[in-house]
Amino acid sequence: MKLSTQLAYSGNPREAADQVVGLEKAGLDQLWVAEAYGFDAVSLLGYLAAKTERVELGAGILNIFSRTPAALLQTAAGLDNVSGRRAIIGLGASGPQVIEGFHGVPYDRPLARTREIIDILRRGLRRETLTSDGLYKLPLPEGQGTGLAKPLKLLNRPERSDVPLWVAALGNKNVEMTAEVADGWLPLMVYPEKVQTVWGHALAAGKAKRSTELGPLQISAGGLLAIGEDVKGLLDQMRPIYALYVGGMGARGKNFYYDMACQFGFEKEAKQIQDLYLDGHKRDAEALVPMEWLEAGNLVGPASYIKERIAAFDEAGITSLQVTPAAGTDALAAVGQVKEWLS
Repeated sequence: MKLSTQLAYSGNPREAADQVVGLEKAGLDQLWVAEAYGFDAVSLLGYLAAKTERVELGAGILNIFSRTPAALLQTAAGLDNVSGRRAIIGLGASGPQVIEGFHGVPYDRPLARTREIIDILRRGLRRETLTSDGLYKLPLPEGQGTGLAKPLKLLNRPERSDVPLWVAALGNKNVEMTAEVADGWLPLMVYPEKVQTVWGHALAAGKAKRSTELGPLQISAGGLLAIGEDVKGLLDQMRPIYALYVGGMGARGKNFYYDMACQFGFEKEAKQIQDLYLDGHKRDAEALVPMEWLEAGNLVGPASYIKERIAAFDEAGITSLQVTPAAGTDALAAVGQVKEWLS
């Protein structure tokens, strides 16, 4: 099991990025950089490529709507070059509020779009001439545009033709597609003991159609990290995040994280959290995040308890344990300790 973390994308990401060198020395294997509707992930990943030597650098995630497939191809090949073959490209559909509200692009056919983009990226990284007759038309057909379009291939030669392509997915159809065609899966706020109950059928169905050339599906998941006898109160640091996603990352009737909370068995709490959050009572919503979920999905407690949590994530099929050292704790020491346990 690899050890990973996600860089905070609020506030000043560069300050957080400056801590990565120490985390790399402590044993961190992967670093994920999100962008949501904040700073773009790619600029920061380029900055990190110059400051680090070994850690894998993952875009977690680039949405599939605001960049063309060719732009994503350029990013994958470019980041893999400047990082010395350490790039991971995480893709995802984001949500209607961000895609339509921030980017002004229709949120349509995310599943088919993701599958098509992965195919184009893989062919592009092999420096094949880009053609597509699906949702994306490459080159643009006659009668559209200037009529001067011609098929092209990537000008530069990529470092690798198999830059890992991961997908952030929660819905069963999307998870099945991910297990079929992606190198890795990026779920969020995972309850390890319920992974098989919620996604087991989708994962199995996707893997049954998976090409042997891809290798086993990689999965990154985890949560807050704090090691000690009296640290349970630090779980409250995660309440705003859980409440944001369940309550505010979408609208009533269209929120993937709300649906996931219900699938985990927290239907009552999810509805209350969403109602309070959307009505502007964020603190009250945070207080209702189930402690059971917080305890199961994070690594906060004595060493013996955290080892039990690591075993639960391992049993759930997690190949990259994602940890976020709690504010006010010794991040380097905690990461080093977990790395020792994983070794």
